[in-house]
Amino acid sequence: MAAQTFIAISELHPNLSHPKLTGIVIGKSDVKSFPDRKNIGVDRFTFGFTIKDSPDFFINVTAWGNDVYINGLSNSFSTGDCVIVENPLVSCKDPEKGDKFCPTTPSLYRLMVTEAHSQVSLCVVDRLLPLIHLPVKDSGDFYSLGDIVANGQRLEGMLINVLAAVKSIGELKQFITSDQRKGQRLEVKLFDDSVSSFPLVCWDREAIQLVQTLIPKETVLFIADAKIGFDSFRNGMTATINAKTIITVNPDTREASLLFSYAKEVAESGALDQDEKPEDVPVESITDVYTVSQLKQRAQETSEMFFGITYSFISKLDLDSSVSKLIKTRCFRCKFMVMQDELSCTNLMCPGRDQVFFSTTGFDLLVDLTDHTGTLHACALRSPVAEKALGCTTDEFTSLTDDERTAMKWKLLLERSKIYVKIIPSIKMKSGMRAVVLDCSVADPGEVKQHMSALLLQP
Repeated sequence: MAAQTFIAISELHPNLSHPKLTGIVIGKSDVKSFPDRKNIGVDRFTFGFTIKDSPDFFINVTAWGNDVYINGLSNSFSTGDCVIVENPLVSCKDPEKGDKFCPTTPSLYRLMVTEAHSQVSLCVVDRLLPLIHLPVKDSGDFYSLGDIVANGQRLEGMLINVLAAVKSIGELKQFITSDQRKGQRLEVKLFDDSVSSFPLVCWDREAIQLVQTLIPKETVLFIADAKIGFDSFRNGMTATINAKTIITVNPDTREASLLFSYAKEVAESGALDQDEKPEDVPVESITDVYTVSQLKQRAQETSEMFFGITYSFISKLDLDSSVSKLIKTRCFRCKFMVMQDELSCTNLMCPGRDQVFFSTTGFDLLVDLTDHTGTLHACALRSPVAEKALGCTTDEFTSLTDDERTAMKWKLLLERSKIYVKIIPSIKMKSGMRAVVLDCSVADPGEVKQHMSALLLQP
């Protein structure tokens, strides 16, 4: 189809006859239904989407019709697709009516499509694809997460722009409302160089589908018109996606590029994982028993940290390595690794950067855990848990001979142990998870037999 057959969004006006335009979908709302006032007992269905055809121009489109038409149309394209919109009704925006529940656009008009008069179809237009990475607001007009926290309840109810990186994506929670409608909720944790974890809440199915495709710690978002609120349960601020919000994934801006570099740096350093919630729980409260394969499977099925017990052998323990590889110094507050003679923490997200620096030196080992179902590689075994498991302090260890270290290693390798672990799902790891040993001791044979029998009986 020749390019001149399309009209630009900037040239639209209500007097056009059979307009045809193309654009990339930058936002989309859920399908909703309303009682039809003209036909009692009949519902009308609607949803909206926003299309963009140039860096400066985008417009809202509303579709109306019956159940089959509207749900079929909504399912035919997603945010990020290019579409052709033929013969829409072009009308002036009415800020007092529906337009106050739509994204703010620079166009004076809005479009309406119906089954009888209009058509929306997918297309491929290469020149439109880069537009999905251009924010709909000034790229420098945003609040940092630190600004939001600092302003606190003064921002309650306001719509603001936010630039932040994705830290983690929670599990989808589904529920039934009081009027028997299905609802859903998903929470995303954001971070930037000022705040290490900030909640973004999504209620709409379209927004949830979009954020579920994002890669944590490798994605930056420019969120235009996020609603800010105070959560009394958490005693802190939250951001919520609403009908006016447009999310730009990995924006092509200088500010986003700087944040992306920072996010990559702290993700690779492990500093973000140190801050994960929930915090370690007392080992006495951990009761769930897993085989190694069950730990791996659960880590694939959830994005949340969890705790468990495994009756395994330590199958790899490199006590023969150089002392500098086995004993390391970390910041006391954030557990970030530092050089032994450092006078301050180099982690930009450390909560104690403005305070007197304290560091701790201890074992920092990677061990493999093996049972009859498989092996969990590179599990972190650190002081003081490592000192208890090895039966010696770091000072005592450094004075051991090579033969004494080897004897210590083989004593542990040959014993089945009761091992308490913290599992952190992580796409950065080949295995899809990181494991931290919280406690390790020689297992009671009767206890092992009892639990292994129970595990074998499970379907």
